[in-house]
Amino acid sequence: MYADVHMFMEKLKQLMYSNDIPVINNPSILCETPQFQLLYEELGSMIQTLFNNEHQDLHNFEKVRKLKKRFKDAAEEAEDIVDIFLSAVHCKNNEYFPISDVFQTSLHLEFVMRSIELTKIEFITTSIDNMKMDSSQRPDTLQMQSAGTSRTRNSMGSKKLAEKVVVGFDRDAEIIRDKLVEYGKHLDVVSIVGMGGIGKTTLANKVFTDPFVVYHFYIRAWVTVSQTYDKRDLLIQVLSSINDPLELEKATDSQLHKMLHRSLFGQRYLIVIDDIWSIEAWDKLKLFFPDHNTGSRILLTSRLTEVSLHATSHGLIHHLKHLTEEQSWKLLCGKVFKGDECPKWLIDPGMEIAKKCHGLPLSVVVMAGVLAKEQRNKDMWLKISCSVHSYMANDQKGCLETIALSYNHLPLHLRECFLYLGGFSDSRIYSPRLLWLWMAEGFIQEDGIRSLEEIAKSYMLDLVDRNLLIVEKRYVTGDVSLCRVHDLVKQLCVEMGKEENFFLKIDSQQSNHLCDVIATRKQRRVFTNQDIDILSLSHATTPSIRSLLCYHRKTFLTDNISKFFRSFALLRVLILEKCELIDLSSGLALLVHLRYLDIWQSLFPSSICNLWNLQTLIVHTTYSSMVLPSNISNLVNLRHLISNTDIYLPSIVKPMKLEVISNVVFGDGVDNFEKCFPGIKNLTSTLYSDEENDFEVLRGLQILTLIGSAFSRPESTKPRFVRGEPNLGKNHIRFPATLKELHLVRCGLAWSDMSIIQSLPNLEVLILEDNAFKGMIWETGEEEFQQLKFLRLEELNIKHWEATSINFPCLKRLEVLNCVHLEDIPLELGDISMLEYIYVLNCGVSLLVSVQNIRQEQDDVGNYELKIFVDGRKLRSCESNHED
Repeated sequence: MYADVHMFMEKLKQLMYSNDIPVINNPSILCETPQFQLLYEELGSMIQTLFNNEHQDLHNFEKVRKLKKRFKDAAEEAEDIVDIFLSAVHCKNNEYFPISDVFQTSLHLEFVMRSIELTKIEFITTSIDNMKMDSSQRPDTLQMQSAGTSRTRNSMGSKKLAEKVVVGFDRDAEIIRDKLVEYGKHLDVVSIVGMGGIGKTTLANKVFTDPFVVYHFYIRAWVTVSQTYDKRDLLIQVLSSINDPLELEKATDSQLHKMLHRSLFGQRYLIVIDDIWSIEAWDKLKLFFPDHNTGSRILLTSRLTEVSLHATSHGLIHHLKHLTEEQSWKLLCGKVFKGDECPKWLIDPGMEIAKKCHGLPLSVVVMAGVLAKEQRNKDMWLKISCSVHSYMANDQKGCLETIALSYNHLPLHLRECFLYLGGFSDSRIYSPRLLWLWMAEGFIQEDGIRSLEEIAKSYMLDLVDRNLLIVEKRYVTGDVSLCRVHDLVKQLCVEMGKEENFFLKIDSQQSNHLCDVIATRKQRRVFTNQDIDILSLSHATTPSIRSLLCYHRKTFLTDNISKFFRSFALLRVLILEKCELIDLSSGLALLVHLRYLDIWQSLFPSSICNLWNLQTLIVHTTYSSMVLPSNISNLVNLRHLISNTDIYLPSIVKPMKLEVISNVVFGDGVDNFEKCFPGIKNLTSTLYSDEENDFEVLRGLQILTLIGSAFSRPESTKPRFVRGEPNLGKNHIRFPATLKELHLVRCGLAWSDMSIIQSLPNLEVLILEDNAFKGMIWETGEEEFQQLKFLRLEELNIKHWEATSINFPCLKRLEVLNCVHLEDIPLELGDISMLEYIYVLNCGVSLLVSVQNIRQEQDDVGNYELKIFVDGRKLRSCESNHED
């Protein structure tokens, strides 16, 4: 809730102390430092008051909630006033806009400061009144927290768990059953983890009622925890499954505890703890269940991986996967037709409906309920197939309500990150840019220990562990590369985003009344994938839009933005990646609050370098290269500089905070990497044959991509870049010890230089592509790659490769792609204990024979875990029983 306020306070701090920033070091701004200081202190005091009184919010809950909302609105208004003032000062001094009356260049904070002060006084008064109340008058804490959800839940016998149709869980149930009944005297815990609606309870019930499980355990009991924990309620649930429930309500908590202990003493029991949400709840629950070395088991279901990891220290954690399209279709048919065959004319639309459920059993069941009520004709089913998302969104008591429990359980710092996922049109999201957007929006707060990006990664993994975000693809190093949001989860984000006025998502032609919506609701974020006239947003009397993310190719935003910049002056995020712009030099120069800019631009306007808040700059162009202006180092907060083409970097006047640079071509003026980029972590660079290649001075560099090239400078004023024969092998090349990933393309190095790479102590990924090394023989020698986990050889002219398992002690994955001359992969590499995967593409006959020999030798020693693929097909093991 307070992420925006914290980011505003950081901005105030920068305005007070960052006199080295040209845009800030202005007399009109410096004279207002006392006001910035006063506002900073007042905001900090208010936040401290709110957090310190968090436990007193239960009385007059609605009143306190409204006071917090009022404070947040006042803080946002204060930020708008400060930012409009900064824009006015910048406009007044801007060479493109000599006008001074667009915004008032005076800072008027008196009214909003008074509003914050009154809110603080009213909040403190409310808290004091609450503390004075007699305990008999004050509402029960648990009842208020649960908001009516605390109740004695029905026992297993009355829960509607046993579905007549259960699809896709046979193998899952077998794995869990075998773990539950395996030999082992100590009490053990097995967990089923997955997103809401994926079938955790259904699977647990399938195992619970399995005949062998029923026979194996003398006592079985089921308890549902949910988000509200009540000790007495849970004790009664367990005892109701074992004893006569009639006398339980009269017993005290202590008596119930003793009754449970007597019932379980010396028995081999199975307790299912369904839907547990917190580590604290588990720590209290586990005290009820004795360990008498009888082979007893506890089966947990949870949406939170963190809870399962804590509870299941030695047992099995089973992550439940989504259904396949075939399984979804089978479940849909079973629910709709109750064992009968689906008519042929309904198969195609029915399969489309099942597909759009994206493997979530809850969605399939909901849609089956819809279909069961409608006529069984093709036109009706086709109509329904086009509106699957609408049906699921309207099923408030089913789909969205189930997923909403996960949102309600999110800590405050994750809620905005989660809701933001609903704005994207594509369910698949490139993870690094999502993290950069979170940072630009102010959702990530510094903790003084980790970098913003490290904190953002931890937030993302937290959402993954809560099964609200799905990892689609990972880098070899383990970081998330591509993530995905289930359609139902995204629908929840959209619904909650509307309810909380978090963003406006335009996914249809609805721009007629757009400006009215933005003006009346003071909309701060707009996502669109539609062809809308963005200038229609420029009629609002005051600016409110902070983020504008346009993913449509025909967005009407030209240099005319300079005439309407009042409505866009406060933008922090601007994405126009698919809209090729003619010239936005003057307009962009005024957007001094931008933190994230993604544009399609022919030239790189020097006016961009006035955007001192900019953290991420992504530039797309159809040109083969782009020259950056000489004042690029004025971007004092720039962390990420990305381009789809070579960018020529001029002399750097002062050090930059850049951490990620893509496709940069270093010119003659950049002779000191360490001085220019002391914080660089990820670098992609095109190098010349006559350049010194000493990267050792970049002591924080972790990822490096080097592309060999030649360079020619014609007599024209504009440099151009020409691919040529690489010649890096003539120069000495050095790398920093911090390097974790190295990608070499067309570098033409001699294989003897590989010893330099082998000596790198932290290198985990090595990709050699397109004659990265020249020569027909690679003799790995006796040195080892100490930490190398991934090795890819692609389009090399290598013929012989001499290596042993000793050279690659940690290798997990080996890829050999289009190395048409390579005769074999060393047989001993198959003996690497950690090797999991070999992939070969477009190989000769002799290379194919060598991988077959590796397969055979590993089969002979019983290593059936090693997977070998040739041209996309798995090389089968001789022991088919061990195949996946």
